[in-house]
Amino acid sequence: MADKGGMDKIKGKAKEAAGKATGNDRMKAEGKMDQAKGKTKDAVTGAKDSLRDKRDHR
Repeated sequence: MADKGGMDKIKGKAKEAAGKATGNDRMKAEGKMDQAKGKTKDAVTGAKDSLRDKRDHR
């Protein structure tokens, strides 16, 4: 399975950089939102893995 959170963070960084380079505030904001979405996906995945590990060790 692909690391979707990581991909969102990479895409977000690229958008944010492009927005800064072109002076496009909307693109810069979209990039920050994509990065936040990626961090959230990573956190949810981590929580699921942690719960799954606890369940499996019973």
